Amino acid sequence: MPRQVITTPNAPASPLYSQDVKAGPHLILSGIVGMEPHTGKLAGDSIQAQTRQAFSNCQAILQAGEADLDDVLEVGILLTDPTDFAGLNEEYTRWFPTDPPARYVTKLGVDLPGLRVSIRTTAYVD
Repeated sequence: MPRQVITTPNAPASPLYSQDVKAGPHLILSGIVGMEPHTGKLAGDSIQAQTRQAFSNCQAILQAGEADLDDVLEVGILLTDPTDFAGLNEEYTRWFPTDPPARYVTKLGVDLPGLRVSIRTTAYVD
């Protein structure tokens, strides 16, 4: 099955990974952080601000792959500080208010200054 790399200027990018890879009906997004795509700066210091921006970035990438958050099957979340869990959930429920996708949350293994969260998703599109 061939794979297609999906990119958008409306989300942060790196030469080290693809924002999104589509294989068949699956879209697999890399770990996306709460960085503003046009400034290259983190959206703020709070877990809520960075989670909001990370999901906004995920949404932009999904749209580039002709999908949206309703198509998300799984969300993987990496937190730099486990005590941010409640703040993460506060923002998360705004993006998935009903029938949320499968999810896991774990601790991010690398230390990047100021970074609080990284979010990856898998979506299914027909």
